[in-house]
Amino acid sequence: MTKVITSGKTVEDAVNQGLAELGVSRDKVEIQVLEQPSKGFLGLIGVKAAKVEVKLLPVPEAVPQRVEPAAHVPQVEAKLEDVAAKNPYEEAAAFLKEVAAGMGLDVEVDIKKQRDGHIFNIAGEDLGMIIGRRGQTLDALQYLTNIVANRYSESFVRIVLDAENFRQRRRKTLEDLAERLAGQAIRSGKEVVLEPMPPLERKVIHAKLQNHPQIKTYSKGEEPNRRVVIMTK
Repeated sequence: MTKVITSGKTVEDAVNQGLAELGVSRDKVEIQVLEQPSKGFLGLIGVKAAKVEVKLLPVPEAVPQRVEPAAHVPQVEAKLEDVAAKNPYEEAAAFLKEVAAGMGLDVEVDIKKQRDGHIFNIAGEDLGMIIGRRGQTLDALQYLTNIVANRYSESFVRIVLDAENFRQRRRKTLEDLAERLAGQAIRSGKEVVLEPMPPLERKVIHAKLQNHPQIKTYSKGEEPNRRVVIMTK
């Protein structure tokens, strides 16, 4: 896959989604804005998401480099050491603590490495403010934390935020919802359309019902109003 077309509430959201799908950093791609977002009438009707094309840049052919005079070498080495001194995960964790402090919270961040990225587990009191309604604040902080981390990394990094085991609890809630609505679709014989969900939550619904003998699912709509539809086969 050399290019993707993605949507988001803002151009930046759409770009970051494209970077995540391609698994590269911003300097490795060419970005073309296909559609600008709009709020629609009174900010309520006709909301239109941003749409962008994110395309991998061609890998340049190796070209012999001219050796610079020795006098410049220490300067280059100093710059490399300065970059190496910035750990993207430590910088991201520091950012999180700073934001939490601004909310009047004292938190600790436990960083755990997994196969497809890193998990930041936030610990402290009154973490409901960090999580927000249905995890919306946590998702927003996760988005910003990934931006901060990738500023200090030459390759794309992915961070998932969690607090009070919210991600696992939310997953269980979504899986129970999927089963309940699948039963409703079977009994009524009609499609069941869920409320808009972010991509990761839609993925949980699809995964839970993908092997159901009587049910199939698909998504419809544009981000951020994309929804899962549950229907009988």
